[in-house]
Amino acid sequence: MKLLIDECLSPQLALRAQQEGHGESSHVVWLGKAGWKDWELKAFILQEDWTFVTVNSVDFRGPKVNPGSAGEYADIDLHAGLICFNGPDFIDRDMQIAMLDAALEMIEDQGGDLVNKVVEVTLADDGGIEIEIHALPSED
Repeated sequence: MKLLIDECLSPQLALRAQQEGHGESSHVVWLGKAGWKDWELKAFILQEDWTFVTVNSVDFRGPKVNPGSAGEYADIDLHAGLICFNGPDFIDRDMQIAMLDAALEMIEDQGGDLVNKVVEVTLADDGGIEIEIHALPSED
């Protein structure tokens, strides 16, 4: 799995992913894609088979209560996975790293396959990290 980190997240996440064995991981800015619109990133992400990591969850997976009903991945039948960070408007770098570590651990525990899945990584009110994985598109 190779991770592409959205520009609104720290580039340190790409370095962390590389340290954790995801050597092809990168950051949007490093690839010269800073400022690209979501739809432009979507085409690049799909073409290059990236698992995308973003805090713009709604923009990519649609509303949490009905994922896939809207957003950039609404019309996608096959993708390498999406990791959505959910929390306050600002998540500091250390917390972003903790969220990525938790997501990577959960993914590994689930067998490492994120094809057509979304990992929701949410900061709980008590400061903990909650993770859930669901299909996108849904398997209904």
